[in-house]
Amino acid sequence: MNYQILKNIIDTELKKFQLISEEEWIYKKSPEKWSKKEIIGHLCDSAFTNIRRFVVTQYKENENIIYDQNAWVKAQNYQNVPIGELINLWKALNYQIVHIVENIPDEALQRTCDTTKTETQVFTLEFIIKDYVEHLQHHLESI
Repeated sequence: MNYQILKNIIDTELKKFQLISEEEWIYKKSPEKWSKKEIIGHLCDSAFTNIRRFVVTQYKENENIIYDQNAWVKAQNYQNVPIGELINLWKALNYQIVHIVENIPDEALQRTCDTTKTETQVFTLEFIIKDYVEHLQHHLESI
């Protein structure tokens, strides 16, 4: 994967984030929907989980590394974290992902990780990296 693509996404989105007001960050369409702030928090959680996947999969085959997104967002109460702190955390985590991905040896990209909660289903590290970027883009579009 071209890690430069991810770096470009980060840099572009950081500029866009500056144009969003505090009111827009905290607005929720309904109590069960996430605000833009909670979406950024979710993307931080996703980055934490995927950093672990990207590192562990390089040396341990088929490790089960799952992520319960609703439980994480609720437990961390992102709605009450200052948006500047969340944006800085999101930026730092994603720059760390860029660093990790640019240093993954080619032979490690075919190693596998189990990302499922129930039935075992393994994915290659290469797939998980691409999926991370697609997931990130999907949520950034909603912001």
